[in-house]
Amino acid sequence: MTSELADRSAVITGASLGLGERIARRFVEAGAGVLLVARTESALTRVQRELRGCAATGASVEVLAGDVTRPETAAEIGERAARLRPPCAVLVNNAGIYGPMGAIDAVDFDAWEQTLQINLVAPVRILRSLLPLLRRRGFGKVINLSGGGATAPMPFISSYAASKTALVRLTETFALELRGGGIDVNALAPGALNTRMLDEVLEAGADIVGQDYYQRALKQKADGGASLDRAAALAVFLASAKSDGISGRLISAVWDDWEALPEQREKVAESDVYTLRRIVPEDRGWEKK
Repeated sequence: MTSELADRSAVITGASLGLGERIARRFVEAGAGVLLVARTESALTRVQRELRGCAATGASVEVLAGDVTRPETAAEIGERAARLRPPCAVLVNNAGIYGPMGAIDAVDFDAWEQTLQINLVAPVRILRSLLPLLRRRGFGKVINLSGGGATAPMPFISSYAASKTALVRLTETFALELRGGGIDVNALAPGALNTRMLDEVLEAGADIVGQDYYQRALKQKADGGASLDRAAALAVFLASAKSDGISGRLISAVWDDWEALPEQREKVAESDVYTLRRIVPEDRGWEKK
């Protein structure tokens, strides 16, 4: 047990398995209260039972089974968050899916649109439900889960790539909108994790996701993938006072030296590092004609 998050509670979506469950565990171990949100009530109840055994005295470990794309779920999250102890100060938008895999003219387009609802619209809707609470406190941390789709094309998994890229740009945008109000907004890239999403790629096969991506997925499965604990540790850092003033950034749990960011707080704030930017010819040393 540590005390990094002892003065705050968090809403964590997609918290019943995988990275969401690991983040929830690390938050509770750091002293936070939590409201865990996912669709499967039985899985949430299991996680709740396990986490209550290591929760700080008086800290909430609550669950809410619901579909994050539904407005009533977002509204209930806002209502339940207001009753958490310690007071709610953190939102972790972790719930997400790969969505339909295959060429854009072959996939189910309804499923393609639904991926954007889950990965992009739901995080914004939930943030809107919590903003009045965070503004009253004059403090908050918003952590949006990104992924490889935000920084490189992902042929045949286009709805995932589009939604994650948009979520990062919204992260940068909301950071500026909320600047001065004590609310930091960042995106977290966890690395290539061996979770159910990897299994979905392997089940789809090379004919659907492409031979290159399929071979990378096979190698990732064999190598063990990135560390869930490393990604969860970055989430704790971004939720803690250590990261105060660091906002509007896409930070990689695997590749970035995020532990050193507090020492570079002002330098980072004045730069465009860890952001999405257009590359122009001059950036690559091309001569103008």
